[in-house]
Amino acid sequence: MSLVQRLEVRQGQALVMTPQLLQAIKLLQLSQLDLAAYVEAELERNPLLERAEPEPTGTSEAAEPAYAEDGAGDGFEGAEPDSWLSNELNPSRGEIEGDFDTRLDNVFPDDVPVQAREIGGGDMLSLTPPPYGSSGGSFDAEAPDFEATLTAETSLRDHLAGQLDLATRNPMERLIGGFLIDAVDEAGYLRETVEGVAERLGADPETVARVLTLVQAFDPPGVAARDLAECLTIQLRERDRFDPAMQALVSRLDLVAKRDFAGLRRLCGVDDEDLVDMLGEIRRLDPKPGRAFGSHAAEVLIPDVFVRAAPDGSWLVELNSEALPRVLVNQSYYAWVVRGATADGDKAFLSEALQNANWLTRSLEQRARTILKVATEIVRQQDGFFMYGVTHLRPLNLKTVAEAIGMHESTVSRVTSNKAIGTSRGTLEMKYFFTAAIPGAAGAAAHSSEAVRHRIKQLVDGETPNDVLSDDALVQKLRGEGVDIARRTVAKYRESLRIPSSIERRREHFAHGSGHHAALALR
Repeated sequence: MSLVQRLEVRQGQALVMTPQLLQAIKLLQLSQLDLAAYVEAELERNPLLERAEPEPTGTSEAAEPAYAEDGAGDGFEGAEPDSWLSNELNPSRGEIEGDFDTRLDNVFPDDVPVQAREIGGGDMLSLTPPPYGSSGGSFDAEAPDFEATLTAETSLRDHLAGQLDLATRNPMERLIGGFLIDAVDEAGYLRETVEGVAERLGADPETVARVLTLVQAFDPPGVAARDLAECLTIQLRERDRFDPAMQALVSRLDLVAKRDFAGLRRLCGVDDEDLVDMLGEIRRLDPKPGRAFGSHAAEVLIPDVFVRAAPDGSWLVELNSEALPRVLVNQSYYAWVVRGATADGDKAFLSEALQNANWLTRSLEQRARTILKVATEIVRQQDGFFMYGVTHLRPLNLKTVAEAIGMHESTVSRVTSNKAIGTSRGTLEMKYFFTAAIPGAAGAAAHSSEAVRHRIKQLVDGETPNDVLSDDALVQKLRGEGVDIARRTVAKYRESLRIPSSIERRREHFAHGSGHHAALALR
């Protein structure tokens, strides 16, 4: 065997991940907010990109007044040249009172935009504007700052800090109290321990505990609690309802969650009526006292695609034009700048900027077309859902959609991530329409897992106190409807819907039948 060196020419294909290709893949999976931030950064970075302004709906120029065609005088069409000059500036008192059907002395001073002053014998009036200073201002004064008059939502921290300033003047207590307030989360709970705060600040744990007791007395009641039991305890003490029986109830909230009413009666030493009253008292408390302050506005899910019914019974799928970023490449600015560029570095920068700008616009267009293509196939596959609801949702996976539109599964996965479809049944994420398949019984067609989950909720909502459905009973009913499902799957779907077990539901129905309405609220 000998080793020989020789040159060979071979032809092959390979996928090269260029920066432009990586950019296109990245844009495909971005949400609307992330895409808007990315485009905004590119607009600041690339001088050849500019934001496309929406076209105005109407003319921007004010309509010109109609003038007389004969050109006589300077008045408006249909008006005598000097007719309004003779009487309008100096009307008589009788004319004013006759036009407005009132007397000038029967008008409040603040209601008169001009000052009426009799001249001569009282037949003519001189109408002059009132001095600006009489209404609380002057022409020389600065315009009022309207932004300073706007109200801002008070945060929980500001609300507590204001009470701390009034509660103590001790600098050390203010320092510790400010640290404790900063450690309170949006729900109103303290996420630091007394020992941890004392170690960080180098303070005495007893002092920190004393300041914590001070902060816990602030409004809203229950704030700065370290757990749910302490939060309820603070509120009950403020209402003077923290007796030994209530103390025993709060100490065993796990029994309340399990609806173990017999165990709670033995623990608290009360009868059924007293237990109902105690549970009702707990129900009226606020488990998250901080949510009323500085709560963030709920983010609205903006659809990328709209689906609406067509007159012929089909479905129209269209992109949400307001959610698409609009950018343009300023070719004229590039031509003007490149003529004055003399250095090679400037020309190279402009050439790269132009290439990146063109690629970004093409990537955005390709992204929009891909989203529309995938959404159209989803609507075609799930037409039963759009017509009849979730019970007609079909099993669907990425591979089915990818094969139907001739794309790779990874592309479909990127398209459906962080995207939403606006329908007549609400705005839903694209991932919602991809569900696992539950086999049908006796050779029937497969069912969507989301549809089966919805059917389980319907069966539980329709049960009676004398017929509480166990997981086995739910399995039998679903199999009777053609769904071949295991008991553990039913239990998993029931827990995902936050439906209690049959034993807990039977206790609920029993309490409801006995008139214990307050106990039902604690789940």
